[in-house]
Amino acid sequence: MHSFKLAFPLLLMLSMIAGTNSLGYAEEPTTPWNKHIVQPRNGVDSQVNTVVAADFDRDGAMDLIGSFDGKVVLYRGPKWQPTVVLPEMPADKTGRIADRGCIHSTLLDVDQDGDLDYIGSNRMLFWLECPDNPFSDRWVCRTINLELNGAHCVITGDVDRDGNLDLIANSWRDQGASILPNSITWLRVPKRPRTPQLWRPLVFADGNARGANHYMGFGDVNQDGRADIACGAKGGSNIPGGAWFAWWEQPLDPEAGWTKHLLSANEPGASNILPIDLDNDGHLDYLASRGHGKGVLWFKGPNFSRLEIDSTLDTPHSLAAEDLDDDGDIDIATCSAALGGMAVWYENNGRAEFTRHILDREQSSYDLRLVDMDSDSDLDVLIAGHHSHNIVWYENPSK
Repeated sequence: MHSFKLAFPLLLMLSMIAGTNSLGYAEEPTTPWNKHIVQPRNGVDSQVNTVVAADFDRDGAMDLIGSFDGKVVLYRGPKWQPTVVLPEMPADKTGRIADRGCIHSTLLDVDQDGDLDYIGSNRMLFWLECPDNPFSDRWVCRTINLELNGAHCVITGDVDRDGNLDLIANSWRDQGASILPNSITWLRVPKRPRTPQLWRPLVFADGNARGANHYMGFGDVNQDGRADIACGAKGGSNIPGGAWFAWWEQPLDPEAGWTKHLLSANEPGASNILPIDLDNDGHLDYLASRGHGKGVLWFKGPNFSRLEIDSTLDTPHSLAAEDLDDDGDIDIATCSAALGGMAVWYENNGRAEFTRHILDREQSSYDLRLVDMDSDSDLDVLIAGHHSHNIVWYENPSK
């Protein structure tokens, strides 16, 4: 039974006995997760909004790519020494150059040469080709698309089921700022991606993703063999049409019209949504957060009934879900965007009943990844520090 279904007096009594609170989760002291600083705040002038990880040089140590101060920086593990691979953001359609860094990023083997390339988003989409010697050779920058102005999220998934990963990117600006306003798209990688040819966006949420659509999730939630795409839009007093979570059902022809299904229309600050089976019942659920508001919640599949996990956590703008304690179920990690916010993880008991553990009380984040940073076979929490102007990771003590 979820504690949020109980009447308040009974809930209060049980919380006094069992150490739970009135928010749908218990909270217990946690074994400290050691904090490691990759990029200190000193010397960083802008927000750090995104970070990705891979072993780019194949030496067995995890490397990182972050973006800030209008550049892209590669960090060589295990000491994470920095190398600037893109000293200046490419210009957008108006000729402007972003003075910060990428708002989001992902990794994809664009050129099918066996290594992962970097895809960045800031006023435009571009990719950096990973060279044979990533710490000494040049990473060539190429434009992907100039029309998706303000693409806030870039993820990958095999949308058309041809065995190759595609790029999924949104266009959250309105008619005055974007050729493709209030839309979400997917893009096939061209057969010759090293040529100057731009990638063609295939719009599946055509103008019906209003209100500053944010981060997407990719997965077959209706079990028809075709992956669907979900998104959240933050809304606000100056951003009409937002404050929702929704998913788009993929048709037989992925280039045809997709059907929008609204999950909830009253979610101020909605930002992140991920398809994941949280309660181990064989149905995909949607895990979500209000990154420009408060709270973490989930929608229980297959009917997607709405359930709160933690309604008080401030600005949980980053969100990830994996098995963090190696007990076979999916746990949750998130971090506040606010300066001086909290980084936390929620331990799942296998039935979507959660215990909250605090990693840090003084860390901001826009992006969070779960990565085995120290090669000890458990997942650590990697954070791009947004207002904290840093890149840090928290060492999982389970191994």
